[in-house]
Amino acid sequence: MSETQIDGPRYRAGAPTRPAESAGAPARPAGSEAPRRRLPLLANLAAALFSIGGNAIALVALPIIALQQTGSPLAAGVVGVFATVPIVIGGALGGVLVDRFGYRPSSIVADLASAVTVLAIPLLHATVGLPFGAMLALVFLGGLLDPPGDTAKTSMTPDLAKLAHWPIERAAGAQSAVQRTAMMLGAGTAGALVAFLGPMPALVVDAGGFVVSALLVLCFVPRRLDAERARPETAEPREGAPRGGFLEGLRFVASSPLLRSIVLLVTLTNAIDAAGMTVLKPLYATEVLGDPAMLGFMVGCFAAGALTGSLLFGAIGHRFSGRLMFALCFTFAGTVPYLAMALGAPAPVLLPVLALSGLAAGAINPMIQTAMYGLVPDGMRARVFGVTTAGVAATMPLGALLGGLAAEQAGLVPTVTVCAVVYLVLATSPLYLRSFGALRSERAAA
Repeated sequence: MSETQIDGPRYRAGAPTRPAESAGAPARPAGSEAPRRRLPLLANLAAALFSIGGNAIALVALPIIALQQTGSPLAAGVVGVFATVPIVIGGALGGVLVDRFGYRPSSIVADLASAVTVLAIPLLHATVGLPFGAMLALVFLGGLLDPPGDTAKTSMTPDLAKLAHWPIERAAGAQSAVQRTAMMLGAGTAGALVAFLGPMPALVVDAGGFVVSALLVLCFVPRRLDAERARPETAEPREGAPRGGFLEGLRFVASSPLLRSIVLLVTLTNAIDAAGMTVLKPLYATEVLGDPAMLGFMVGCFAAGALTGSLLFGAIGHRFSGRLMFALCFTFAGTVPYLAMALGAPAPVLLPVLALSGLAAGAINPMIQTAMYGLVPDGMRARVFGVTTAGVAATMPLGALLGGLAAEQAGLVPTVTVCAVVYLVLATSPLYLRSFGALRSERAAA
């Protein structure tokens, strides 16, 4: 999700805090600091690269498998429903579980379980056969496991940034760049694998990425990370911070007008993007461009542009962040690609358009993510991120299903035209909704 002022004192995630000293404990000498440790942060970023890259491969391979097996756009939409409903469930419950069992073990277990579910699809296909219902069940289970793993890695970032002596803004920018890089590399890899080997071998590579992710966290992220969070002086949220389970995370999000508005905006645009990713773009690659493998290059071009946008925003774009930039980025990221598809753009035109729209999209997540790190207290970080994950994914199953129905009943061109118009209305909403007026000040204060 594109990732703000909660009433009361502010909490700056990643800023050094001074634990309450126990009676008789020697005070740390003035000017001393812990040695810099960059490897755990870099390993966590690399783990995110492999796990998110694996998800990008699945995003390309699974709709193509559904289209090849059934020939129905609606079937691709059903696969999208089964891939996105568990994101809502996993986001809602996963954050609470991650806060309870710890970031590191949650990340490892989620990645290994995801590897098993993904690998089961090509194994069944190669042995006893893969009924469509069995594929849907495995897609659902895999989607259920992804949010806890991603939430755990995201929640570790401020603590690992402290170990590396990195400012939280730099760590958030690196995290966004890694996410964009993973989507670019994963989609490009999927396109090549689908073109030369087919979609099933692509899922084997996907499973391997999850295994590598789990090993990186297991070997290089220190076990004491969760032990330190459990200590009274580090585990307790600041005074007045909400405590409890999923509902407290929900109240935390609901208490900020800006955060509420952002979550609602991303929720609605994600419904369109879910239809685009699971149905409309696979159909466009297959029917208009004449090559299913082009889907991987479409996703890869968007991701390459988004990576560049994230890096540019980290270097200079943050100086201009605000409601105008936010609205412009959303407009170019979403409206322009659907408009190009509605006009029947060929690959030499569509791919650069997707790269430019990705460039605009690259600034969205850092604008919001940095602000969230600055607002959410450590003791409930995972559950708040889990709530936002569930919130922004809530309409994705419906979007995927309606996209499949609309494409099958009305056709591809009318469907993408409607998507472009609706996206434009939503993307410009920050210009006239008062709650987005605080975006610049919140970003600056985070």
